[in-house]
Amino acid sequence: MDSWLWWVGAALVLAAIEMFSLDLVFIMLAGGAVAGAVTAAAGGPVWLQFVVACVFALLLVLLLRPFLLQHLKQRVPLQETNVAAHVGRPAVALSEVTEAGGRVKLAGEVWSARLVDDGVPDSSGRVPAGAELRVVRIEGATAVVEPVPSSRSQPEHSA
Repeated sequence: MDSWLWWVGAALVLAAIEMFSLDLVFIMLAGGAVAGAVTAAAGGPVWLQFVVACVFALLLVLLLRPFLLQHLKQRVPLQETNVAAHVGRPAVALSEVTEAGGRVKLAGEVWSARLVDDGVPDSSGRVPAGAELRVVRIEGATAVVEPVPSSRSQPEHSA
């Protein structure tokens, strides 16, 4: 069997290992194995195949890998999803909300809610139904909310 096939096999194994590690080292080693395969296919002696494979892999690790890692770190972060996306969103109290509990409408869904500690400016510790709230955090299936200061004290009614 030709020695270049062994190099190609090694490159495939190293590339498969890279899929599990995702640190861009094994793929650089696979590149070195490909260089060894090219040297073997060109008729180079075994010692030269190993030297070319090692030098090429070392160059890839030292020169290409840092550039690729820097490029991957500059990617735009993913948008928040699931419950993390609800933090900061507005909600409307469906029932009276206290530090012990209540119900709010959040993003079209009904959620159990409670006020954040010291979330109400007055001493009653209650927010009436219909009040505008803002989600501070999500704890399990409960939205922890705080009142939103309103520019008007009563909703406008049209006749």
